[in-house]
Amino acid sequence: MASSPGDWYQSLPPVCKAWGTACMASAVASQLGMIDLSMFHWSLPLVIKKFQIWRLVTNFCFLGRFSFPFVVRMMMIARYGVFLEQQTFAGRTADFLWMLLITGGVLLPVPTLFPSVSFSPFAGASLAFALLYLWSRENPNANTSIMGMVSMKAFYLPWGMMALTMVMGGSVVPDFLGVMAGHLYYFLAVLNPAAGGPRVVRTPGFIHALVKAVWGIRRAPGGGGAGRGAGAGAAPAPRSFGGRGRRLGAD
Repeated sequence: MASSPGDWYQSLPPVCKAWGTACMASAVASQLGMIDLSMFHWSLPLVIKKFQIWRLVTNFCFLGRFSFPFVVRMMMIARYGVFLEQQTFAGRTADFLWMLLITGGVLLPVPTLFPSVSFSPFAGASLAFALLYLWSRENPNANTSIMGMVSMKAFYLPWGMMALTMVMGGSVVPDFLGVMAGHLYYFLAVLNPAAGGPRVVRTPGFIHALVKAVWGIRRAPGGGGAGRGAGAGAAPAPRSFGGRGRRLGAD
């Protein structure tokens, strides 16, 4: 157990640490008026016509200014994202990153496909909620609660959080989009293969190369395109999804 905030921060897995740090930095910079958020939100025309490709990443790195919803989203990354990266995807950092890229890629075209619906120009909140959804599928029978007041099984936690958002007068659209994106990944990675369908979620080699270049993490020996387990010398990943016999994002 970490003995100080610094120790806890250093113990975080690389992807969640980088993403959470970016979200915190953007919140601080926005609060202090140091950045123009219009330069970072999602805009398909600006990406295509002006080649502002950084928006593909930066729109996921802003969870809002300091507020209760901001704290909740950061906690989702710190708790559910860290669990997934350290446990479900243990020894498979590239697979975890690929999962985020897939779920994020599902979220990006939604505003274009449904122009009549009002969406946030930043998709970070939805991506964080997707982590909560995937965690709930990973641990469906775990006992949990909402703010220590309403107890429930983890399987129902995403819907409980959406109900809390409605009670507090917030929009559930970002939460619903997170559930949609998370379930699509879950279907492709677990449900469809378990039903005898093709295995379509395979982490490409360039993602492994990126992880190696940025964090110095090599692909586990014997790992395939999607990363088959933790490999020699790494901690074994726990069985995922309540005995379905498949690990999230693995062959």
